[in-house]
Amino acid sequence: MTLEENSGENTSERMESVAQALEEVLSAALPQGCITVGVYEAAKSLNADSDNVVLCVLASDDSDKHDVALQIHFTLIRAFCCDNHIDIVHVANMRRLAELVGGAKAGGEPLDLHCVLVTNPQMSSWKSSALGMLQRFCRDSRRWDQWVPLVHLPER
Repeated sequence: MTLEENSGENTSERMESVAQALEEVLSAALPQGCITVGVYEAAKSLNADSDNVVLCVLASDDSDKHDVALQIHFTLIRAFCCDNHIDIVHVANMRRLAELVGGAKAGGEPLDLHCVLVTNPQMSSWKSSALGMLQRFCRDSRRWDQWVPLVHLPER
């Protein structure tokens, strides 16, 4: 039995709501400065203050499957997040992710969107129903041995 069969929800409806929740979380965190973008930047942030990280988004396209260095980074990040009880999702639509978090640095150089961390702001306790939905989705996925569930961000 799969997670979707057990939850009693229509799979496509559930995945749409999870994708919307992820979009909401990223959109709310970005203006608050609660987003860390890039594999190396994420590794530094995880090393410095992993207790503040509430979500890790790993992203790749089909062309990234053969990038051995990236796959090693993903393995290490996944292991660290699992050891530190940080929820992780995988996104296969990097173009949509770029639209959500901004696809370029100030000089026009593209961002490394392979890893995006969402952190709590320092000033207040940031809670949202979208984040709660993502956390429940990750918890339910782990219960069915899907440690890094795939979320399909729809094109807009």
